[in-house]
Amino acid sequence: MDIDFQEILNTVGNWLTTEGLKVVFALIFVFILCKITNVLFRHWNKRLEKRNFDKTLRSVLLPVFRIVVKVAIWAGAIGYLGVETSSISAAIAAVGATIGLALQGSLSNFAGGILVITLRPYKLDDFIEVDGICGTVSEITLFYTYVTTPDNKVAVIPNSKTSNTLLINYTKNKQRRNDILFSISYDEDFERAKDVIMKVMEKNPYILKKPAPFVNIKEHGDSAIIILARYWANNEHFWDAHWMMMEDVKHAFEKNNISIPYPQLDVHFDKEKEEIKKPVKKTTK
Repeated sequence: MDIDFQEILNTVGNWLTTEGLKVVFALIFVFILCKITNVLFRHWNKRLEKRNFDKTLRSVLLPVFRIVVKVAIWAGAIGYLGVETSSISAAIAAVGATIGLALQGSLSNFAGGILVITLRPYKLDDFIEVDGICGTVSEITLFYTYVTTPDNKVAVIPNSKTSNTLLINYTKNKQRRNDILFSISYDEDFERAKDVIMKVMEKNPYILKKPAPFVNIKEHGDSAIIILARYWANNEHFWDAHWMMMEDVKHAFEKNNISIPYPQLDVHFDKEKEEIKKPVKKTTK
């Protein structure tokens, strides 16, 4: 069977000069528009950042819009090549339905992401607790929330969990209350101990004056009087106030000779005298 290479070359040449050029132009079209899209979205992100637009919405919505624009660019390129986009759309819809059935959990995460963006239970840089995991929100996507824990681990939490389970946002409000318990011996003057703790709180620069700090006896423990120190602090200085309180109260108690008791147990024995009968040895003759 003879192969006419000249005819093959002519066919390839004709395709390159007609349909081939269209493919090249379409790829160049896609490449240039995608580059322009990336530049524009970076520019919009910077402008929104300068205008103090919500950081959470920027991090979630801008990537989604960029993907939508790029899909539209590819669809336009395919249409330029003469491919029927209606059939491709039908195929994509069928594949999407199949994937949706297989990934129902991911769809619930997507729905949870929409709720997070809409209801705003938390935002970027908030300190939250979800299902026993505490940390700072570092990234929010439509499917997952990324939380950096205090020991610098990254927890990836599905948005279905953040929208359907108990969530605690520690930084939603600007101020937080802190309750610290101190114990003193029953032999100590508790009024003097209260005054010492109150003076420590008044000198603490991180503790707010309003609402006013509060000190009083919380309970009578087994081996100590438990004193409650309650105060308010701004979120950014919450732990600074806490650690300073713990150290300063310890130093103040030592300076004023206020003893901090340790758990102890008094055991009383009742001595009873019992006659000990020695066994009698029986002898046989």
